[in-house]
Amino acid sequence: MYIAKEESFGPVMVISKFKNGDVDGVLQRANATEYGLASGVFTKDINKALYISEKLEAGTVFINTYNKTDVAAPFGGFKLSGFGKDLGK
Repeated sequence: MYIAKEESFGPVMVISKFKNGDVDGVLQRANATEYGLASGVFTKDINKALYISEKLEAGTVFINTYNKTDVAAPFGGFKLSGFGKDLGK
């Protein structure tokens, strides 16, 4: 869908279903975009959350929350969403 591939700024959240256990398929869909500013993972399984957060091509990955961060935390994006983290290349 267009909304899942574009970088929207505003109160927009895309939630999509996936087959139970298809974590790699979810990662493939999530990373199949030209953008990568932020993402969110919601799960009861902390090991799954950590695995997914390491594989996502996004500058910020929120786990079981969204848009809660500290101003001192590094910020930046991947792909067309920026030039990497603060003080990066």
